[in-house]
Amino acid sequence: MSANTLVLVAALLFVITHLGISSTALRGVLAKGLGDRGFMGLYSVLAFASLGFLVYAYAGSPHTAFVYGPSIALNWIAVVVMPFAIMLLVGGVTVRNPSAVMQDQSVHDPDVVHGFLRITRHPVQMAIFLWAIAHLAANGDLASVWFFGGLGLVSGLGMWLMDRKKAAALGEDWRRFAMQTSVIPFGAIVAGRNRLVFSEIWIPIVVGLALWIVLLWAHTWIGGVPIML
Repeated sequence: MSANTLVLVAALLFVITHLGISSTALRGVLAKGLGDRGFMGLYSVLAFASLGFLVYAYAGSPHTAFVYGPSIALNWIAVVVMPFAIMLLVGGVTVRNPSAVMQDQSVHDPDVVHGFLRITRHPVQMAIFLWAIAHLAANGDLASVWFFGGLGLVSGLGMWLMDRKKAAALGEDWRRFAMQTSVIPFGAIVAGRNRLVFSEIWIPIVVGLALWIVLLWAHTWIGGVPIML
């Protein structure tokens, strides 16, 4: 099996593990047999194992077969998009979110829509999605297409599947939460269903920008290649 094929297989396993188990009827069957905690334990092991396999396969690929050639213009897409992705990530992990794992009960708080949840109800997943799309643009080799494409697919579809699952489980409180928020960043604000409160988001913005600068400087060490500008 070639290195690029191994990345494809790893990406498919990653997608199947995340979307095929957590967002289908199989979840209910496993949760009934194992209990909620047992299911979460099994799912966590499978999720981390599939991610580890994907990273291992990608790191071992030669990155010599190109679907499209790298360019400075495409690299600039990543440079521009990444600070927003990092700010969403920081903002997402610092708020209670009914759409996050093990945080369902926060949906009953009428004031839960706060900070970056006003921008998108899936800030962490949107951050991963933007990160994947940005790096997909900047890396045109086949292994990167499979790697970042798989990660982006899981995050993109995951937001929609998560909404469907939460709506069925949490009922009216979720519908209230969903009406005040949006999947697309700033969608609820543009539609007039929410407003931007800068005092709630300035710290994640500052931290996110600082992390972006650090990552720009350290990208060669972290990613193995310099940023071409």
